[in-house]
Amino acid sequence: MLSRKNTNSLREATAYAFLAAALYALNMPFSRLLLGSVEPLYMAAFLYLGAGLGMLGMWVLRTKPKGRVFAPIEKDEKPYILGMVLLDILAPALLMFGLRSTLAANASLLNNFEIVATSLIALLLFKEAISRRLWIGIGLVTLASVLLSMESFSAFRFSSGSLLILAASTAWGLENNFTRKLSNRASSDIVIIKGIGSGFGSLILALLTREAFPQVGFILLTILLGFVAYGLSINYYVKAQMQLGAAKTSAYYAVAPFLGVIFSLLIFRALPLPTFWVGLILMAAASWFLVTDTISIQHTHPHTHTEMVVKRRGDDLLPEMIEYTHTHFHAHQRENEEDHDHSHPSDAGNDPAGS
Repeated sequence: MLSRKNTNSLREATAYAFLAAALYALNMPFSRLLLGSVEPLYMAAFLYLGAGLGMLGMWVLRTKPKGRVFAPIEKDEKPYILGMVLLDILAPALLMFGLRSTLAANASLLNNFEIVATSLIALLLFKEAISRRLWIGIGLVTLASVLLSMESFSAFRFSSGSLLILAASTAWGLENNFTRKLSNRASSDIVIIKGIGSGFGSLILALLTREAFPQVGFILLTILLGFVAYGLSINYYVKAQMQLGAAKTSAYYAVAPFLGVIFSLLIFRALPLPTFWVGLILMAAASWFLVTDTISIQHTHPHTHTEMVVKRRGDDLLPEMIEYTHTHFHAHQRENEEDHDHSHPSDAGNDPAGS
């Protein structure tokens, strides 16, 4: 039977995933508005700097009285941190260039392709399980993405802006899986690292390509948008991933495009093409399959192992039994509202989820 603590933890993680989606939904329409005054690379830079610096400020205010320090970066974290930062330079740049020639509502739906990329990469590289419902959702998202990317059906031509957004979603899918490998680290740590690292990386690119420097007022607006739509959103996304896993968190995150569509239609008041509405229906169906999929529950608990070692005492070699304890992850699946019961009477030597 799931304990009350585990049930509450799961609900809290789900709430974090939906909150992350709602905050990120603000990104598409407001970025589209700001792109008239801020060039794409500067836009990407200040969005991520807003996220990183904003979360750094919150971290300092929250931790200073407790005297805590920023956790040092471990050796095995370095490749994933480097990959995360580089992908967070690439992905928002691709998105901003794509947004310049794509309707914000279309872009919001196309960004759902991140679910496909995240899930397939989680399967191929990190061996996360993908259920039948998740496969159906992936198929529907892919079909809708193809439909929304078509510029001309007669010539079978794809929109360059849409393709850039799909490329950005793929980069973020890989980045999500890299971030998953860091989810034992505090979520604020991850946002600070990726925000400041990717923000300064994008800023250097913008300076090297000699984009027109934006006015201070638009910089401040972009930083504020970055703090809300990227910083707070990523913070809650990572909190959700710690409990739900990369593929499942990405599935709950599927509501973000629909909220983005609503915001876009309210702001721009432009009716999309008929293909948009077909794509919207497909995305809605996909989201139903995704959010009704099995819930991945991950937790840690300690295990004690006994091992025989041989020690030298004088001229004699004597066997001795020693005990050592370590903690590792276990992952389980349960249907949406069914209770789950399990025990681990002896897990020695059996570590299915990695140590």
